[in-house]
Amino acid sequence: MRTVTEPGLVPFITQREGEEAAPDNLVIVQYAPGRHRLHYMDEDPARDRDMRGVLVARCSFNPVDERGRPTGKPQWKMMHPHRQIMTMQAMRCQVCTTPARTRLGFIFLAGPKDQDPTESTILTNQPPVCPKHARAAAKLCPHLEENPMVFLAQSAPLYGVHGTLYGRGEGRRVMAVAQPDKPLPYGHPNLATFLASQLIRRLGSFRVLGLDELLRELSQTAP
Repeated sequence: MRTVTEPGLVPFITQREGEEAAPDNLVIVQYAPGRHRLHYMDEDPARDRDMRGVLVARCSFNPVDERGRPTGKPQWKMMHPHRQIMTMQAMRCQVCTTPARTRLGFIFLAGPKDQDPTESTILTNQPPVCPKHARAAAKLCPHLEENPMVFLAQSAPLYGVHGTLYGRGEGRRVMAVAQPDKPLPYGHPNLATFLASQLIRRLGSFRVLGLDELLRELSQTAP
């Protein structure tokens, strides 16, 4: 039984039943001697590439409701690629899409075993949350186990992307050749033929708090 602050609340980034990967129409184009780039045959750069020019995995969109929210049964363990990238690029709340910056910094949540808080640099695929929905996200997202590790970050620059590396197989057919366990940083030579499904940010200046401690500090800074 999920207890949430708003009835029927589902994080904006959650993929819904019926939202499926788009048909595969990828091509690899040679644009200079020894240099190749992955494209869609009907590519729209404004829609199909992230802000650093990496090709993004396509996924269909369900209709939205009267509030402009996606419809359909939530697939709780999946993030919609475009909604994840959109909120991560714009640093908006993964639940409601409002700007996520607070007076104390940006709030990022991780599962209790996802990160080593003693590391000086943390990589995350989780978009930030706003104060209003920090507790709701902790309850709704299965990997957070209602006991998230909370990172209050002063900065979170773009790092790179998770996804799939493509190449040519038999008959020069375009095919997936690798799915790296770790994200590729921007500037990596393999990004030219990489299909991104998640955007990654690097937390380099942060404090680790408990959720109650975070909300208490935020309440003390409220006007």
